[in-house]
Amino acid sequence: MQSDGAGRYRRSRSWLARLSLALALAGVTVLVVFAGLRSIAMLAVGVASAVISLAAAYLFLARRGLQRWLALTALILSPLAVIAVFAITGLLWVALASGAAWLLAGVAARTALAPARADWAMPETPVASPSAHPFLIMNPRSGGGKVGKFDLIRKAEQRGAEVFLMSGPEAVDVTEVALAAVARGADLLGVAGGDGTQALVAAVAADYGLPFVVITAGTRNHFALDLGLDRADPAACLDALGDAVDLRIDLGTVGSRTFVNNASFGAYAEIVQCPAYRDEKLGSTLDLLPDLLTGQRGCSLDVRAGTVELTRPQAVLVANNPYGTGDIAGLNRRARLDSGFLGVVGVNVASARQAADLVRGARTTGVTVLNAREVVVDAAEPKIPVGIDGEATLMPTPVRCTIRPAALTVRVPRQRPGVTPPKARLDWVRLRKLAAPAPLRRRETPAAPDDLNHRDPVA
Repeated sequence: MQSDGAGRYRRSRSWLARLSLALALAGVTVLVVFAGLRSIAMLAVGVASAVISLAAAYLFLARRGLQRWLALTALILSPLAVIAVFAITGLLWVALASGAAWLLAGVAARTALAPARADWAMPETPVASPSAHPFLIMNPRSGGGKVGKFDLIRKAEQRGAEVFLMSGPEAVDVTEVALAAVARGADLLGVAGGDGTQALVAAVAADYGLPFVVITAGTRNHFALDLGLDRADPAACLDALGDAVDLRIDLGTVGSRTFVNNASFGAYAEIVQCPAYRDEKLGSTLDLLPDLLTGQRGCSLDVRAGTVELTRPQAVLVANNPYGTGDIAGLNRRARLDSGFLGVVGVNVASARQAADLVRGARTTGVTVLNAREVVVDAAEPKIPVGIDGEATLMPTPVRCTIRPAALTVRVPRQRPGVTPPKARLDWVRLRKLAAPAPLRRRETPAAPDDLNHRDPVA
């Protein structure tokens, strides 16, 4: 017999599903009643605008000179032209009302389909007693000087931590620093710095079975975001040395290197190799992309993810656990870091026509998303560029990426912002079943995890 709480949860999902379907119906009704046959023309104009926008966006990235700026003009003018057409014909309010109804329908649908927290939250293990000899590595230049700004050294030492400051102008081998600390008896390792440094020290902690602490002193702190840490206040992460819980997570490997976020191949990896990229990211990217997208520069890649093969993709991202694909906002977030799978995203859009074809969504092959336990990237060249957690390097081919399940224990504060719940994909068939009256509704089974070689092209 289900508890009252479970019953209320199921009923609320059913009513949200019904609300979503009602809003979707309202959106269609507004079009049909107030636009009549013109609603078909409105849809055609909207689709045409989307096609033009995607093609123009590709041409802006893949061309130089006048063609690039003409493409940018088309990209800006296309949606403006749609608004103007609707306004002139007196249908703008109809389009806005229908669009608002569909937007609200999507919000209600995602809420109804959202998985329960127990299905996506990583298990936590309470820490019985604090670490006796914590050792923290801090980079004072990382994140624009967050170590000094938030007084992290003093606050860490007050909690009994030994701090190593990467203060000199010379390069520091943080792996050797961490190994030396372990040899002296450190029973916890941590880093206040960027994700690249986090990965190097996390590898040592995993090898020696020590807990690892992440302090959000980097620039973007993607790893910390997926751990639910406070990115606005790095000092709050030091609470992991007191009232804390442990998370058991996976680590990715590329060749002999460990990564906590992702390893990238193709266009992005080529771009970050450029010396000018550090000082002028946007300019360098726009300068290099035309040759990379048209195959005039860069390596020709062949990728095998499980049993799936991707031939000559322009860019490949191999992530330590899959990124969310419920919507665009979720593409840089991972709700879990313990699935035991690598997330793989391959991009192969070689023309404006293929870019426009992305409007077809699930029927296009321009962007492929899949999960795998092993990914092999090969090329004719003996070495290829690889971006490992945003840092550029060259690696001998073939490059093998694997996942180390449950390799690392990350110690985090018990009180922390937490991870944003993942957004569910819009599944109207499942939504209709949820909306059905209880006597007619079959028992819903939770969605199975993506298969090892699941292939999912997305727009």
